Amino acid sequence: MADSLSDQRLLRYSRHLLLNEIGIEGQKRLQAATALIIGAGGLGSPVALYLAASGVGRLLIADDDTVDLTNLQRQIVHAQASLGTNKAESAAQRLRAMNPEVEVESIPLRLSGEALVDAVGRADVVLDCTDNFQTRYAINRACVTAGRALVSGAAVRFDGQVSVFATPGDGDAPCYACLFPEGGEDEAMRCAEFGVFAPLVGIIGSVQAAEALKVLMGIGTALSNRLVLFNALDAEWREVRIRRDPSCPICAQPLRP
Repeated sequence: MADSLSDQRLLRYSRHLLLNEIGIEGQKRLQAATALIIGAGGLGSPVALYLAASGVGRLLIADDDTVDLTNLQRQIVHAQASLGTNKAESAAQRLRAMNPEVEVESIPLRLSGEALVDAVGRADVVLDCTDNFQTRYAINRACVTAGRALVSGAAVRFDGQVSVFATPGDGDAPCYACLFPEGGEDEAMRCAEFGVFAPLVGIIGSVQAAEALKVLMGIGTALSNRLVLFNALDAEWREVRIRRDPSCPICAQPLRP
């Protein structure tokens, strides 16, 4: 990373630089960071847009799906011209055009196994923007093993939730499996089956982006040990305190490869 920001970057990120909590040092931390976004759909769209606009140096975006007409109601990183294109590649094209200073790598795969472990290991923070529990459990396990903070979001119908799990340096931080034990959920709450209010994913995804930026810069208080719930129909926010499960099979003992 360069010792100082270029004049162009000073201008682009000037509104961040005015914030005492961020300043030049915080912006340089973002410039040097890598974020992994798993899922380039409703949640992944605002996450990717805000991380790129904020100047995170490198974004890894993974998704094996293609853009469909039904996606455009809420997946704002994609456009009509993106129909039929892989979502990770579509998002990467949009982000490069918006901020050419950010390095964007598209991974047109459903990450699993060694590919997931490798991608998580390359990132400084991981954002779970997926919509099925088995994938979430696999991401959580990889993050715990690699010691990476996991910013998790979910949204369906009018209800959304967001939290930060397995925060490095916080020995009391729970992992995703502490809150949702593996085997406790039988099906994913998919938008295709239950519907989703379009702005809801933007709200939850924006909170995910904010939490990831805070983690990368080391500022503020992360949503670790807390689950924030939002009901868009009633405009109601709630917060639930969560604790690490001392008997959790994922984070309470060393994981085997």
